[in-house]
Amino acid sequence: MSLTAAPDPAELVAWYADMGITEALDEVTHDHFAAPIVSEPSRPRPVLPPRGGQPAAMAVRPNAAAATAPDDAALSARALAQEAATLEELKDALARFEGCALKATAKSLVFADGNPNGRVMIVGEAPGADEDRIGLPFVGRSGQLLDRMLAAIGLSRKDDVYIANLLPWRPPGNRTPTPQEVAICLPFIQRQIQLADPDILLCIGGPSAQGLLGLSGILASRGKWQEYETGTRRIPAMATLHPAYLLRQPLQKRLAWRDMRALKAALGKGS
Repeated sequence: MSLTAAPDPAELVAWYADMGITEALDEVTHDHFAAPIVSEPSRPRPVLPPRGGQPAAMAVRPNAAAATAPDDAALSARALAQEAATLEELKDALARFEGCALKATAKSLVFADGNPNGRVMIVGEAPGADEDRIGLPFVGRSGQLLDRMLAAIGLSRKDDVYIANLLPWRPPGNRTPTPQEVAICLPFIQRQIQLADPDILLCIGGPSAQGLLGLSGILASRGKWQEYETGTRRIPAMATLHPAYLLRQPLQKRLAWRDMRALKAALGKGS
């Protein structure tokens, strides 16, 4: 078999999935090799590796984050975040920030939704495919379940809560954010909490609970009140299970319901 033979389509699709390529950029496929070459010397056609292999070379979209050391990126993020005097300025600062490589693969900056003046601020993990496409947090199936959980204790997304994520850009393939990515983006969400100044912080999912509250093991740490230092005051904070986890493990909804009842009681709405 020739080394330059076209790869098997099924193997190619499987390799794309392994690499985190889960969405198409257009509705139809295009044969870019059939396009006319304009004043450019001929180059050998790249050969894709078999499933599980690593490409010899991959063309990468120019990205300033690739040349930014993690420590330098975190310092830059901290400086930009502290300069923001309002939530709108913070969103603009995030849009300008080039220190996180996730920005290069995401479609949208997913900043926040809900009421910035709400008493409760909810912080999730990172946008999923639906959130990345629409540009708002918790709008897919997980978001619909979250809305029902809030409604069950008399809260609405529009009026009572402010919703954001630990990371504002979607990790490829919905993978868990790396510690490096969390460290780079952490100053922005910390400043976002400070500017929103909620009365209660609700961390949804393990990465959010660990990044903001220093908790590990979401099943063991959920439902327990902590204190979070916003920079101007201490507020009560609690971790709870992510709606995506509850969709996979519906029997655990009973635990989330206990957390929602505790939140309701903390807001003075009864038990």
